[in-house]
Amino acid sequence: MADLAQEFLRRSLSAQVYDLARRTPLDKAPVLSARIGQQLWLKREDLQLTHSFKLRGAYNCIQQLSEKERANGVVAASAGNHAQGVALSARELGVKATIFMPQTTPEIKVRAVEALGARIELHGDDYDQACELALAYCEQTDGYFIHPFNNPDVIAGQGTLGIEITEQLDQPPAIVFVPVGGGGLASGVAATIKAVYPQVRMIGVEPEDAASMHAALEAGGPVDIGATGIFSDGVAVRKVGQMTFEMCRELLDEVITVTVDQVCAAVKSIFEEVRAVVEPAGALAVAGAIQYAQREAGNEMPEGDWVALLSGANVNFDRLGHVVERCALGDGEEALLAVTIPERPGSFLEFCQILGQSSVTEFNYRFAGNRNAHVFVGVRLKESSGRLQAKLNDAGYAVKDLSNNEVAKLHIRHLVGGRLPSSERERLYRFEFPERPGALLEFLNVLAGRWSISLFHYRNHAAANARILAGFLVPSEDEDAFHQFLEETGYRFTDETENAACLDFLSAPDALRQSLKTVVG
Repeated sequence: MADLAQEFLRRSLSAQVYDLARRTPLDKAPVLSARIGQQLWLKREDLQLTHSFKLRGAYNCIQQLSEKERANGVVAASAGNHAQGVALSARELGVKATIFMPQTTPEIKVRAVEALGARIELHGDDYDQACELALAYCEQTDGYFIHPFNNPDVIAGQGTLGIEITEQLDQPPAIVFVPVGGGGLASGVAATIKAVYPQVRMIGVEPEDAASMHAALEAGGPVDIGATGIFSDGVAVRKVGQMTFEMCRELLDEVITVTVDQVCAAVKSIFEEVRAVVEPAGALAVAGAIQYAQREAGNEMPEGDWVALLSGANVNFDRLGHVVERCALGDGEEALLAVTIPERPGSFLEFCQILGQSSVTEFNYRFAGNRNAHVFVGVRLKESSGRLQAKLNDAGYAVKDLSNNEVAKLHIRHLVGGRLPSSERERLYRFEFPERPGALLEFLNVLAGRWSISLFHYRNHAAANARILAGFLVPSEDEDAFHQFLEETGYRFTDETENAACLDFLSAPDALRQSLKTVVG
C-alpha cells in the first residue's frame, strides 16, 4: 500500500492543474459537527470553475498528451461533470473535444458543455451506451479517449484534492469521507492522504442503488451490476475500472452505502450549513458521515477531525422537488403511515389528538367500508416513529409504517383513491425507463396489447428515469404469458401486487380485508 500511495503522491505533486483549477476551501460545518459529535470539515469542490472536481483530472490528463495526440483531438463520455472538465480543459489548451452524452443527461449539464465549445453527441440511455459509441468514434478518428476514472493521469489530477486537505488542516484528520462512482476520486484522494498520513481512515460512500465498488470488493474484482439507480447520476457507474478497483481495495478502509432519502437529507443539511445546493452525488460524503456517526455511536472513535468532500453542484433545478419531498424522511423527521380509523363523525379529530405535537403533513382518505376508513397519513415527528406507532396501537388503531416503502413514496402518496370496481384479476407493476423525448409514448406503444391497463400513474422529477405504476387485468390462466410479455418489453419492472401499500389502497376489497386481518391479528 505504501508504494502505491507514494507513487500517486509523486504523480499528483507534479500534476499541472492549477493553471486552471482552484484550490478550494475547507470549511467548518458547526451545525453538522454538533449533530454527529465530531468536528466536520467540508471540502468545497462545488466552488470549482465547473462546479465539480472533475476539472482536475481532465486538465492534468490533457496536459500530459503529446502534440500528435492533441492534434487528433480528445474524446470523452460523460453524463455531465467529466464532460465539462474535459471541455473547459480542451478549450484552454487549444484542443478539439468531442463529448458523447446520454440522452438522459440533465439539460443544465448539456448547456454547460455546449457553452464551453465542445462538440456534443447525444446517444444512448446511460453512460455505458454513450461510452461504447465514444470508443468507436476514437477508433475512427484516432482521438484520445479521456476515461473519467480508469486513467492514471486523471487519478493523479484528482489526487491533488488529498494534498490540499493535508495542507489545509493543522493536524491529520481521523476520517475522510469520499464519494465513489468509478473510483477515480476515491483512488487519488486516498493515495495522496495515505502517503502522508497512513493512519487516516478513508471511507468511500456509494448510493445503495449504484454500489458498483462495494460489489467489486465483495466479488474480488470489477463486476457489472446491471442497471443502476441514477438519482445520484454523477456516480451511477455499472462497473468500476480495474485500476481504480485495485487502488480502492488497497487504500480504502471501508465502502458504505446510503439511501436516496439519506442523500436528500444531506443536500438539505449542506444547504443549511453553507448555503450551497449540491447535486445528489455531491452530498454522498456528508450522507455517509451522518450514517457512520449513527452506526458508531457509543463506540470509541479515532482522535481527529472528519472531512467530507462536496464533489459537485451541477444539479437540475427541477430535481430539487424530489429532494425536498424526500429529505424529511431521510432525516427521520417524517413518517408515512397507513392507519385504519373508525368510519364515524369525529374520528379524524380523535386521531389528530393522539398525534399530539406531531403535525400532519398530508392526509389522504379512501372509503374502505361502512365500519372503517383507511388513511394514508404523513406525520412530522416530534417523537420517534416507533413511539408514535405504539401510541396509535394502544388507542386501537391498526398501523403500518410505509416510510421505507418505495412504491408508497413514489406513487401511493400521490395516488390514494381508486379501487378496481369489478371482480377482474388485477396485477400491479412498477416500471422505470430512461426519460427522453417520446419515451412515454414509446412505453405505451410497447404495452398496448391483449391485456387491459386498469391503472396508470406516471412520475418524473426532471430525472434521468421516469417512474410508472401500472395495473393490468390478467386472468390467472394468462399469468405465464403475461410475465413473458413483460420480459420481452426490455423494461425494468417489479411486481408490486403484494406490496403492503398497494394492498391497503389499491387492491380489491377481499385483498384489503385479508391485509387488515393480518395487521390486527
